[in-house]
Amino acid sequence: MGAGGLGHIGIQCLKAMTSAQVIAVDTSEDALKLALNCGADHMVSADGQQAQQVRDLTGSGADAVFDFVGEDNTISDSVAMLRTGGTYYLVGYGGTVTLPTIQVVLGEISIVGNLIGTNPDLAGLVTLTGQGKVVLHSTRYPWKPPTTRSMTSATAGSAAGRSSSPAKLKLRPIR
Repeated sequence: MGAGGLGHIGIQCLKAMTSAQVIAVDTSEDALKLALNCGADHMVSADGQQAQQVRDLTGSGADAVFDFVGEDNTISDSVAMLRTGGTYYLVGYGGTVTLPTIQVVLGEISIVGNLIGTNPDLAGLVTLTGQGKVVLHSTRYPWKPPTTRSMTSATAGSAAGRSSSPAKLKLRPIR
């Protein structure tokens, strides 16, 4: 869930480290195209029917869902995509986890939160990057006040990959 800034990195890691079939879900067509370029096997537009579409593609639901968005609607949609005994990995944050307990208990759903990972995880990512198996895709914008295109694109979800603006620093000698 979420194939842009962090999601496209997660897709590449999954494809490099596992034989899993990866289904990318996003509201942005550009992010979905990026997901396919990063190795996703299927793409699903988040149009209100995404949970059912994922269940249709998998047969009984996904073994795992990685939510790189973490907003209220993505949380419930992600859990609805899981098979019985599936695992929901919450990476993005900004929403509130509010789920019917009966759905979690009867579905034997595991919920895992993760902010960064461990030092060995980071070392593994650096290795994959060095091998060319993970590539950061980003959209750079010239530095302007944050009310301009870069912030608009980032918040509207229209930037492909990560958004960044080079910092303008003025250095003064220490006296």
